Amino acid sequence: MQGLELSRLYFGAFCYPLLKRRFPDYVERAAVGLVGEGSECLGLDDEISRDHDWGATVCLWLNSRDYARIGREMQDALNLHAPRRFRGLPVLKTDWGEGRRGVMEIGAFYYKFLGRPGPPESAQDWMSIPEAYLRSATNGEVFADPLGEFSAIREKLLAYYPEDVRRKKIAARCAAMAQAGQYNFSRCAKRRDTVAVKTAESAFLEAACGLVFLLNRQYAPFYKWRHRMLRDLPLLGSEMFYRLRILAETENADERAVGVKAEMIDTMCGLVADKLREDGLSDAPGVFLLDHARAVQTTIGDETLRGMNVLVG
Repeated sequence: MQGLELSRLYFGAFCYPLLKRRFPDYVERAAVGLVGEGSECLGLDDEISRDHDWGATVCLWLNSRDYARIGREMQDALNLHAPRRFRGLPVLKTDWGEGRRGVMEIGAFYYKFLGRPGPPESAQDWMSIPEAYLRSATNGEVFADPLGEFSAIREKLLAYYPEDVRRKKIAARCAAMAQAGQYNFSRCAKRRDTVAVKTAESAFLEAACGLVFLLNRQYAPFYKWRHRMLRDLPLLGSEMFYRLRILAETENADERAVGVKAEMIDTMCGLVADKLREDGLSDAPGVFLLDHARAVQTTIGDETLRGMNVLVG
């Protein structure tokens, strides 16, 4: 059983009955679900995930007034009465105030990821938040939200980046793919600088994964999950997933191997270039993605974003 399903069952069988008896008015006002840090919030938890910070648990979000009145007492009750195991699986106990699971104040939860208690307002606000944090603030599931206060913020975040911000980030990822993959990878190999070669390859892999998420209007998760989640994205997901895996698994054994990998990089950049032209984001010819990065950047309406270095984003 994965964490999301376990969380829903645990809340219904243990948390809700306890809180209904002890705090009948407040439990009916709380938003409930499993959102935030941890592979279980992405539906990716497996046997390896169970070696730490995994078990039956739930998040309860209260508005500031309710939290000030009853938040600590609710968490203390859950800690005191929680069983050691639920359905044969461990129960994850959370100390009050940790901000990861258990009873939390809505604004404090979002502040942890966004640096503010609500959604970003300006383009600069959006640009300042790491993308993986936006994913953590919007992943998982909300099982119930009677007042709708938690979900109102969540829905604004799920509406995704303002289009100018998305285009700025697309331009930056294209520039990074061109710089690391199409330009520096082969040049570093010719100098036999193995650390630089692997660094360039890694930078290309990261930028390529991030670009596919942007094309699909989804926030990219923490780096260790990005490639795994790529396969299910409808736009270029499976095409890039398999090519990136082959690229990563092929050794830089000799000049011929480096040449083969350089061709693979160009092929992937060609797929991206075709998609950018198809979506009307670029009219640049060829497959060199720095040209496309500059073309995308010219379509940005926000003067400040349009004037930034193409690699920033």
